[in-house]
Amino acid sequence: MSQLSLFSAGAREPQLIDLEGLLAGSGQVVRRGAHARISVVVGAGWRVEALVAELALLGLDAELDDAEPGSTTVRTPWLDQLRPVADAWTRGAVKIPPAGWALDGARLRWWCLAEGSGARPGVAAMYTLALGPNDEPAWLAVGAALAGAGIAGVLVGPRADGPAYRIVGQRRLARLRELVGEAPPGVPVQAWPAPPEARGA
Repeated sequence: MSQLSLFSAGAREPQLIDLEGLLAGSGQVVRRGAHARISVVVGAGWRVEALVAELALLGLDAELDDAEPGSTTVRTPWLDQLRPVADAWTRGAVKIPPAGWALDGARLRWWCLAEGSGARPGVAAMYTLALGPNDEPAWLAVGAALAGAGIAGVLVGPRADGPAYRIVGQRRLARLRELVGEAPPGVPVQAWPAPPEARGA
């Protein structure tokens, strides 16, 4: 059995700062006075359930908004603890990671839950992490954080079913799986990082 990485999601207790993983994708953070909250829009019901369950592990009650047909916005409560995250991640109206920001397993786990997807059956080893379509200033910094975690991805633009980072190759997929840990209950096998043989492909 391989040793648990110090950077894997299971190496420590969940923390509020892990929610920055949602901001790597299309998640947004907004301020209100001394408070802030993080939100992300997802399309699949299992993603809603998984995010709500993971927020509960942080002691938070998720707020859900189904106003847009076919999608649900999952939000944290307004928290003063998230105000430093909002300040660090925004330059005016632009979302961008703070200098030196790093991706560990816990942050990657949130990103996978909200916006990760595996390859279709018969397709070479690949996993896709979606980016925010309006967050182009953040894309390269997020990609650098991925590379720093040992899972360099290929940036694909909106014309190639992006924006997203594609993690290609069994070695990188194995590293990603090591970092994010086991899938929570209810997450489809094809939606979680794993080499093709682990999916029975």
